[in-house]
Amino acid sequence: MLGTVTTQTSDPKPAPSPTSEPNRHRGQVRTLLILGASGDLTGRLLFPGLARLLATGRHTGLAVMGAGHEDWTEQQWAARVHDATEEALADASPEGRQELERIRRESTYQQLDVTAPGVLARVLGTLPSPVAVYFALPPQITEKACEALSAADLPPGTRLVLEKPFGRSEASAESLNETLRKLVPEQQIHRVDHFLGKGTVLNVLGLRFANNFLEPVWNRDHIEKVEIFFDEDLTLEGRAGYYDRAGALRDMIQSHLLHVMAVLAMETPARLDERDLRDQISAVLRAARVEEPFTETTRRARYTAGRIGNRQVPDYTSEPGVDATRGTETLAEVTVTLANWRWAGVPFVLRSGKALGAKRKEAVITFKPVPHLPEGFTGVDEPNRLRIGFGPDVLQLDVDVNGPGDVLTLNRVTLDADLSATDLLPYGEVLDGVLSGDPLLSVRGDTAESCWRVVDPVLAAWAADKVPMETYTAGSMGPERWATSSREEDGTETGRDEGVR
Repeated sequence: MLGTVTTQTSDPKPAPSPTSEPNRHRGQVRTLLILGASGDLTGRLLFPGLARLLATGRHTGLAVMGAGHEDWTEQQWAARVHDATEEALADASPEGRQELERIRRESTYQQLDVTAPGVLARVLGTLPSPVAVYFALPPQITEKACEALSAADLPPGTRLVLEKPFGRSEASAESLNETLRKLVPEQQIHRVDHFLGKGTVLNVLGLRFANNFLEPVWNRDHIEKVEIFFDEDLTLEGRAGYYDRAGALRDMIQSHLLHVMAVLAMETPARLDERDLRDQISAVLRAARVEEPFTETTRRARYTAGRIGNRQVPDYTSEPGVDATRGTETLAEVTVTLANWRWAGVPFVLRSGKALGAKRKEAVITFKPVPHLPEGFTGVDEPNRLRIGFGPDVLQLDVDVNGPGDVLTLNRVTLDADLSATDLLPYGEVLDGVLSGDPLLSVRGDTAESCWRVVDPVLAAWAADKVPMETYTAGSMGPERWATSSREEDGTETGRDEGVR
């Protein structure tokens, strides 16, 4: 018998940012320059996130300029801005409505080759500063664009905003960091991870460090394993040009899930500020490794033709823009270990894939079973599990309690809580920090390199076919021979309609 106890947080409003005081800001950005503004990322995620942020009235007087390789007309750009701001206008504050309407009238677009010498520098010289330059571009184009700049080209206070994946390997990340350090200080570099927004991070940290019943058991003595899932029912959605060169390991595990792991596993920071928090995250990733043999600690697979809901999905290798000879995986799983005192011997299983039968975006912490259960109890006797769902952020704790009727029969009950929600979209949270000059949750340079150090050996082994490529039918939960997950073992999950994170 499965029971559910639903709880609600006493204050549904999001907690204020610990670094939101005016003295923490390094000056409000006056111009946002979006490179790659004609691309899918800008239209689908970045501009809607910006619109929702501006609708709150938190940032006013911002000039927005788009630039891209495509030769767009004024009408094409106006249509993109109009579509991206339409939903936000409906719920905008009076100040926010005024700001969005002004952006609709005044934002502009230019066709630019940002990798050509002097081109981006000339544009930056014409914009009101401080300027935030958002590189909504493929990693290799971002690298070339940065290499074409010099520190003298950048107006005072310029912030550089880079999408993950940051680089293409540990060596390329190191090279890009060296290029960036010649342009601006580290505090003005925002390597963004939209997956783990500020609200989510603070929810996890509050859960861990504000509850005395939880933090003392958050270690190898009481936790059996930690699993982090990002399973999507989406396929390529027109992104083959990027995804087929990346794959699930680079696209999600390297770029996002390792960072989620670090937040879950970190030691207590002295303060929630950019140095202390990022120092603790960095320490976890320095301790992270995937042990050999990789045939035992990693798995990869690719979807074949199938059906997801009402959609018929073709074989991945038949998708437009896919090069079957690349051997790109669409489902990846790695087991990470942490070489430190708290987590020695505890596996962290990170999994992400596309074209799966159900969405699943959560961390599952499985506790060790009790060492002794008195004779006489019957019924369920399973390890306790704590689930943290991402987007929306929810909390579920599975516990065994005496059931109704026979008090010696144990029953599984789930304590269910909604965590504090933010009024912003994930990219709005990213841009809020950028525009305010708050790098708290930007990925620091050494951390970006550490993420690549963890996965580079795995990528090399996969490229050499040392780990077999398996297959799964689109719409299934993965290859049949893969071991069942903890969700399938106990029949529960965070089971809510989850947004994009």
